[in-house]
Amino acid sequence: MIKVAVDTSSLNKASQYRGIGRYAVGLVESLKKTRQVGLVFDKADLIHYPFFDFFFLTLPLIKKTKTIVTIHDCIPLIFPEYYPRGIKGSIKLLIQKISLKNVSAVITDSEASKKDIIKFLSVPEKKIFRTYLAADRSYKQSKPSEEEKKKLLNKYHLNKNFMMYAGDINYNKNLDGIIKAFAQSKVDLDLVLIGKAFENPAQSEFKQLFSLIKKLKIQNEVKILGYVPDQELAVFYNLAVFYCQPSLYEGFGLQILEAMACGCPVLSSNVSSIPEVAGEAALLVNPNEINQITQGMERLALDQDFRNKLIKLGLAQAEKFSWDKTAQETIKIYEKVLAE
Repeated sequence: MIKVAVDTSSLNKASQYRGIGRYAVGLVESLKKTRQVGLVFDKADLIHYPFFDFFFLTLPLIKKTKTIVTIHDCIPLIFPEYYPRGIKGSIKLLIQKISLKNVSAVITDSEASKKDIIKFLSVPEKKIFRTYLAADRSYKQSKPSEEEKKKLLNKYHLNKNFMMYAGDINYNKNLDGIIKAFAQSKVDLDLVLIGKAFENPAQSEFKQLFSLIKKLKIQNEVKILGYVPDQELAVFYNLAVFYCQPSLYEGFGLQILEAMACGCPVLSSNVSSIPEVAGEAALLVNPNEINQITQGMERLALDQDFRNKLIKLGLAQAEKFSWDKTAQETIKIYEKVLAE
């Protein structure tokens, strides 16, 4: 049995609501189910850091045992103008890059992220291993009862059919693109925005987003809900006419799989890792073309046959990913590192 220490100390409270937190929980829970790995706090054969921050010191320079780190994406380096690092951040990035030189392996979420890690962090390709993530099993297709539907809609003050987005509010998520496309569309739907980040009106991204919503005079059609528990989020995916996430960039795009697993048609983008994750099971558009996003919204809102096709394809696509598979692929990397 391999003795592994998974160091989650660098994950802050906000992380549990984001993909990095879901990855750490999903991986640890799946590793616990296997007989190949024993999770320990000391005297480990190797240590796995499931998160890498570019501008904070999350990886030790001196490593007393074989070390593996997961780097989900390089988004702050791809869009540096939207992720200002300052002098301290620049120094810490340099230290983090040095710390990467003597890791045994780097795990990442997609082939797109693998290419970025080679390009931006100069990690040798032979050290990088791709393991896909998965939707939690709580995300599944169901038919909410009329009572359950009414209770949820009343709780969140929703009174008509809706399309939805769930996730963060960062630049790469392209919330501006969603809002602009929605404002010029002819869809008779509300737009529901779900995520912990929407609960912080002092955040500059939130201020800009709300200002845009007011400017376009769609306050009544855009419903900002903030954090929604996973159980309710699964119901939202099941009730939504479609899910919309035309990101400018994703290291993986976990919510796309969550939506598919719930039988919710997906509108997303044709860049970075998204084609890897979505395959042929989503309507993919150029995220920089607002008119394309609008046309995608209108097609999904009006074409029931097309939605049914995407639902069927999406359910099959989501089945290809599982945390058990992620755990087994990760264990193979542990074995390879220990064999060297």
